[in-house]
Amino acid sequence: MEARNYRILLREEPEGGFTVIVPSLPGCITFGDTIDEAIEFAKEAIELYLESMIAHGEDIPTEERTFEYTLTVKAHAQTTCS
Repeated sequence: MEARNYRILLREEPEGGFTVIVPSLPGCITFGDTIDEAIEFAKEAIELYLESMIAHGEDIPTEERTFEYTLTVKAHAQTTCS
């Protein structure tokens, strides 16, 4: 089995814990109470996601042509969410 690298994004939740998103694998999202737990669960989620793709004969995504950039913008208007 070939080793692959995937970026993960961790977001601290107001109620506690961390949500993890894998941008290159749509719908691959998990949660952990601590950063270490969230990373561990992300690894497991990615492995299961890829196993499912292989079982369904789908191409495995890579991040070879993925670029990351942080964009800073000014918020000109305050909005409220209902």
